[in-house]
Amino acid sequence: MEIITGRLTADAEVKELQNDKKVTNFRLAINYRYRRNGETAEDTTYVDCAYWLNSGVAKFLTKGTQVQLYGRLGVNAWMNANNEAKAIITFHVNDLTLLGKAGKAGDGKAGKPAKKTKAVDTDVTGSGDDDLPF
Repeated sequence: MEIITGRLTADAEVKELQNDKKVTNFRLAINYRYRRNGETAEDTTYVDCAYWLNSGVAKFLTKGTQVQLYGRLGVNAWMNANNEAKAIITFHVNDLTLLGKAGKAGDGKAGKPAKKTKAVDTDVTGSGDDDLPF
């Protein structure tokens, strides 16, 4: 199981499929900041996510919301019409935690965590009673 953290690039969308199955799709931006030659640089990786367990969570998955996802990484690769190789990173979400909503500077909301919500009642990170010193 993989764990990734990032911000939604747009509001989540729910698609209804055959047999009344629903999937919640959204794109996550994961920013990596590092120093190169004494200057700060940043790279962003985009991940297309699919959550099948509870479409009701979509109303909380809005642009700018920071989430932590638990699930399985994948990749979809293809050749486009110009015979160029293309690929996207995918993530099959088993569980998620809402970490916070991006706010405008000075509105008092930036940096305040949103209501933490477990979409499924499973504790994928362990018992929750850590005795780690940090």
